[in-house]
Amino acid sequence: MNKVYRTGAIGALLDEYEKAIAELSKTIEQIPDDQLAIIIDHNTNDPYCKSYQGILAHVVSAGYNYAITVRKHKGEKLDFTDKVLLDSVKAYQKELDSVFQYTVDTFQHIKDNELEEYDNEKKMLTRWGQRYDMDQLFEHAIVHILRHRRQIEQFIQNSKK
Repeated sequence: MNKVYRTGAIGALLDEYEKAIAELSKTIEQIPDDQLAIIIDHNTNDPYCKSYQGILAHVVSAGYNYAITVRKHKGEKLDFTDKVLLDSVKAYQKELDSVFQYTVDTFQHIKDNELEEYDNEKKMLTRWGQRYDMDQLFEHAIVHILRHRRQIEQFIQNSKK
């Protein structure tokens, strides 16, 4: 069966974002619900990188907040989301699907030529202090998921030793 690709630059970003989310969702299927909250990384100082639950709460919150950053830039009055700890892999999979749909909805009225901004003062200032245009922010969003998927894969692999 042939995959149907979305069109344009926004379509490419959404296709790759969807693929990254699907890969993460598939990866976490291996995690038993009773293992979600167990501390795996005792060395990190980041409380949201110690367990599967923390990582997934961080990924979901960040996903919403990337889209909210764009929406705020376009004039919407919104608050950023907080991290929410969930009790099951299925609940996180559902939230990841919702993050993707929220992102699709975010880009519904944005045109490809709005993605790139060369004037640094017109770029979006993120909560962590970097300036991005929409293209850069969603390239970051894609890689953010990939990095945490990799982290989870390593946790799973190490737990089998």
